[in-house]
Amino acid sequence: MSQKTTSNSMLQNVRIVLVNTSHTGNIGSAARAMKTMGLSQLVLVDPVDKPDGKASALAAGAGDVLANAKIVSTLEEAVADCGLVVGTSARSRTLPWPMLEPRECGEKLISEVTNYPVALVFGRENNGLSNEELQQCHFHVCIPANPEYSSLNLAAAVQTLCYEIRMAFLNKTQIPEEERAYPHAEDLERFYSHLEQTLSKTNFIIPQHPGMVMTKLRRLFNRARPETQELNILRGILASIEKTIKIKKHSE
Repeated sequence: MSQKTTSNSMLQNVRIVLVNTSHTGNIGSAARAMKTMGLSQLVLVDPVDKPDGKASALAAGAGDVLANAKIVSTLEEAVADCGLVVGTSARSRTLPWPMLEPRECGEKLISEVTNYPVALVFGRENNGLSNEELQQCHFHVCIPANPEYSSLNLAAAVQTLCYEIRMAFLNKTQIPEEERAYPHAEDLERFYSHLEQTLSKTNFIIPQHPGMVMTKLRRLFNRARPETQELNILRGILASIEKTIKIKKHSE
């Protein structure tokens, strides 16, 4: 399955829900934050005002996300078909609830998104989600901002958590790296012998005292850990140098 196909079946099943948003500019900025992370499903619960020109201006290139936003009356309606709902909230002692860190939130949403739609819910700019709304969420997520100044703009919070969703998505769907073939120890030893012989022929090292140079070169190549193909290229370079030296000697 290609990453594009996976995006259609995963990221498009992640729903960003904004509850009772006061400023239309925040709706537009949230849409932009979503699109930069590959998300497109925006639901507005009882917004104070519907998206307008200011929202469109701040959405910038994410006008399509804004135009396709669904407007509903209640949070219950917004998440009715979701199998997992996570609400954003400050940590609360009065309402104990299963809490997630932002990274855990992204991973959990992506781990379940292939089974059903999932939702990430953001509350009002001034006072967040009500206790009743928070109780409609399976988990709460809290962004560990600076405790001395923890007030995040709505769009900034959307951007932060959408980023974590995207990172979790990429970790799950990235194409496995091709297996690399590395040379055996004996192949490396043959390379080092070849390298020492060639450097001696070019008078780069003194045959009687090659130790320090070769030790440093060993350290260099061990740190780089060349693959088998790369080692073959290096051996080919050494062979080419030796051939040039031989031709030069014959022409003298």
